[in-house]
Amino acid sequence: MHPIIHHPFEFHIPLLFHGWQLPVTGFGIAMVLSFVVGPFAAETEMARRGYDSKAYADITLGAVIGGLLGAKIYYAILTHDIGAILHRAGFVFWGGLIGGVIGTYYVMVRKKLPFTRISDLSAPGIAASYAVGRTGCWAVGDDYGRPWDGFLSVSFPQGAPPSTVQNLTNFGFHFPANRPLTDAVAVYPTQIYEVTLAVLMFLVLWRLRDHKHAEGWLFGAYCALAGAERFIIEFFRAKDDRFFGPFTMAQMIAVVFVAFGLWWMQARRAVGPGRHGIYAEPRGAA
Repeated sequence: MHPIIHHPFEFHIPLLFHGWQLPVTGFGIAMVLSFVVGPFAAETEMARRGYDSKAYADITLGAVIGGLLGAKIYYAILTHDIGAILHRAGFVFWGGLIGGVIGTYYVMVRKKLPFTRISDLSAPGIAASYAVGRTGCWAVGDDYGRPWDGFLSVSFPQGAPPSTVQNLTNFGFHFPANRPLTDAVAVYPTQIYEVTLAVLMFLVLWRLRDHKHAEGWLFGAYCALAGAERFIIEFFRAKDDRFFGPFTMAQMIAVVFVAFGLWWMQARRAVGPGRHGIYAEPRGAA
């Protein structure tokens, strides 16, 4: 059996309050902060490398619009419901990342900014944005894990959706027939796992930001790390899209990201003709 109460970490109350007659959730706050933290880190790095950081404002706008649209479109595809685009819920990471890349790429083309340069200096900020954004999932009780009654497990009786027997049954999990469908089930707090891994990813990328490779190499490192992180965390997630045996659609995309990241790192390994270094001027130049 999965006990309802057995340790102090099990229950979670979502962050929700009303301001100006509008509901404000922890997810909404986290989303706003993620679009502040990421661009701030990127602009700081852009200025450090000797480029005009003011150009990043338009890139941020492209990332916001592309990211939000991509996340909603991906969610609509997963749910087979085009109307889901208009729902408040349903912001999917891979859709947001792909949409954000497309949105920023469009701005770069219009502004004649090299994709390799912008993607390279943006890599740590993307990881930072992801870490902040995932705190929002924790705040509203979304994207939690599989049933688990171990130490530090958490139940989300008011989650989105609640981690009840009924909802987890819809995810493919089985419970004793006599267990009430409304019982809150303890699960893996995968949101906290992802925040932790994203912070570590940011620290690694930030440490590597002064690399000696060609522009774009650091974005490849980000793709490889982000793909590996998501591939691992999916084993703990409560999901209903395990179309490839124990593997989810997100894991298939993660494998592609890891492969692309490793290939891109190799392609941008050395500075040379057509492969500019990361600084506007070589270090030590007058």
